[in-house]
Amino acid sequence: MGKIIVTGATGHLGKQTFAPLLKRVPASDVIALVRDPTKAEDLSALGIEIRQGDYFDHGSLVRAFEGVEKVMLVSAQAFTDRNTQHYNVITAARQAGAKHVVFMSINRKEGSDFTMPEVTPSDVFVKAMLKASGLIYTIVEHPPFLDVLHLYIGDKALELGVHMPPGDGKFTAVARQDLAEAHAVILSQPGHENKTYKLTGYGSVSFRDVAAILAEAKGVEVPYTVISDQEYIKGLVAKGFPAVVAVFLHLWVTGMSKGEWDEVTPDLKTLLGREPLTPAEFFAIDYPPPAG
Repeated sequence: MGKIIVTGATGHLGKQTFAPLLKRVPASDVIALVRDPTKAEDLSALGIEIRQGDYFDHGSLVRAFEGVEKVMLVSAQAFTDRNTQHYNVITAARQAGAKHVVFMSINRKEGSDFTMPEVTPSDVFVKAMLKASGLIYTIVEHPPFLDVLHLYIGDKALELGVHMPPGDGKFTAVARQDLAEAHAVILSQPGHENKTYKLTGYGSVSFRDVAAILAEAKGVEVPYTVISDQEYIKGLVAKGFPAVVAVFLHLWVTGMSKGEWDEVTPDLKTLLGREPLTPAEFFAIDYPPPAG
């Protein structure tokens, strides 16, 4: 097997990919792409080669991808020029001679007209680009992360209850560690060429269900209160979120409460060879979230 490079290697999802990947391939075959190598000393200590590159610097990416067979393209953050960044990664991979790009996007229902303006158009763009690039591709579509549900329900739901805007639609949610392990499986094994996977959770839940799950997991009463959309956004701003981010988070909640991510597929379970973490299992350990 040729070398594998994971981009966004110091971010949440990129970094969590390395532990399961190193169980499957030697460290000498793994490369971490980072903007600041001083922030990757822990990865270097594992025997992982560190290469510097920036999604906005095409030349740095061409150099970083030299001798690489597979590129794990961790998607760029919202509120940035995602099209330019992803375009640079894909064209640099092709120019450097890489063979296979694995890209993560948001899971989207077939025929859905629900749009996250900061994310959906660029996901559509990069999927089309990958399929026309001549590169081998694997697209892994993600549902919402269990790890960030605290942003929607608040860090103090055990004390204050869950206050959400109207809507009892259901959604699946997955822990980043399970998604990272699925990525490691795809990167380390053949058989995933030119495929698209919808990685969904164990089952679908509503935010009302989340309140009940928290109550059972922690042994306390967690009231569920419906508030207006405007109250919800104002609450996020009061917690310190910029207004534009508060609106973005509310849009996530809107999609979740409308059932945009309610599909349950076997793809994640098949890749992992086990059931993914359930919300109950996750919240029993990881709520409240750690400070910082």
